[in-house]
Amino acid sequence: MQHHHTYALAIHGGAGAILPERMKAEKKERLEKALHFALEKGYEVLARGGSALEAVESAVRALEDEPSFNAGRGSVFNHH
Repeated sequence: MQHHHTYALAIHGGAGAILPERMKAEKKERLEKALHFALEKGYEVLARGGSALEAVESAVRALEDEPSFNAGRGSVFNHH
């Protein structure tokens, strides 16, 4: 018997004051690539049978490692 699983993973790049019309095309492209990368990392975990928690951790880790986002390493709140 073959099982087919359907799942979804939702992420966001934060709630900031950057208006889309004021964002340079290069920055928008970099942010979109980073978001897609984070989704891919989460989906990889789910595709191999990992847990939802592991998928979320993987996606969040990818966002935290991206300096374009105000999360984790390099965030404003961690700046001295």
